[in-house]
Amino acid sequence: MQSFTLQQLADHLGLTLSAGSEAPVQPELMISGLGTLESAESGEISFLANSSYQKYLPDTKASAVLVKPEHACLSPVTCLVTDNPYVAFARLSQLFDPVRMERAQIHPAASIHHDAVLGEGVTVGAGAVIEAGVMIGKGSVIEANSVIGKDSVLGHDCHIFPNVTIYHGVSIGNSVRVHSNTVIGADGFGFANEKGKWIRIAQLGSVIIGDFVEIGSNTNIDRGALDDTVIGSQVIIDSQVQIAHNVRIGDGCAIAGCTGIAGSARIGNYCMIAGAANIAGHISLCDGVTITMCTSVTKDITEPGIYSSGTLMMPNRHWRKNVIRFSQLDQLAKRIRQLEKEAASHKTSR
Repeated sequence: MQSFTLQQLADHLGLTLSAGSEAPVQPELMISGLGTLESAESGEISFLANSSYQKYLPDTKASAVLVKPEHACLSPVTCLVTDNPYVAFARLSQLFDPVRMERAQIHPAASIHHDAVLGEGVTVGAGAVIEAGVMIGKGSVIEANSVIGKDSVLGHDCHIFPNVTIYHGVSIGNSVRVHSNTVIGADGFGFANEKGKWIRIAQLGSVIIGDFVEIGSNTNIDRGALDDTVIGSQVIIDSQVQIAHNVRIGDGCAIAGCTGIAGSARIGNYCMIAGAANIAGHISLCDGVTITMCTSVTKDITEPGIYSSGTLMMPNRHWRKNVIRFSQLDQLAKRIRQLEKEAASHKTSR
């Protein structure tokens, strides 16, 4: 288990140590993990990023905490003061990440085509398949049973977890992480109908993924029909997301689980799409759009902002009544327009 002194952690974050109300600064104190304010024990560091958890700070058993300036006086233990404790916590979490493999090892049970080019320090796990023409940048890790298809390119310091399938001709940037059972570059859902018979449209495009992208497990990113499916840099994609052919996603977007994005949709830069949202095909979202949970987007969004659809949870008996009323809205609207015409006519006749 990795351990660091408090001073080492402070130096890593570029912060200074401050004494707590009940404890002096102990820069040589060893820290071996992280925990919540409630669960942390001695030898661990915690954080307070949300004021609703402030009540747990006075009684925390952590050896140190990351806090905002206004909360430092409440800390009973050594604190590291920062304007953004959550970002500081994120950076520290990487130091304690147990997902670390021995680097620069090629497992004898891996299958690597002689035409493939592997950079310095690449790791390939048991059962992994690297096909002809593949290029993998230095320091990248391909874990067990993953497949990198013919002529695909991966940048440096990528991490492909077990059982990932990357089809032929896919281009992936630097420092990209792809979790298990994700499929990148499968055929898009393209068919033409001839008298009731479906004719497959060969998907001749590819998938291009930028740098510093995170892709969760069981996510599918389809290749383009003619043009490419494109994912920008610094994009984070959750598990069980479907991204169809020819979709383009801008830089810095965040897409939560169970979202579906239909073919040829365009998502601008720095958009946030909450879980189980649905984006219709052939529409565009401008930069800076937030889509809330379970929203169905069926037309272009041209102004930044927060957009929602659907109804909130309510007791079933109320929901059933409201569904009936919803079906009557058109009739009610027509009656209101008729009443407005009659009122206007009556006013004119006076």
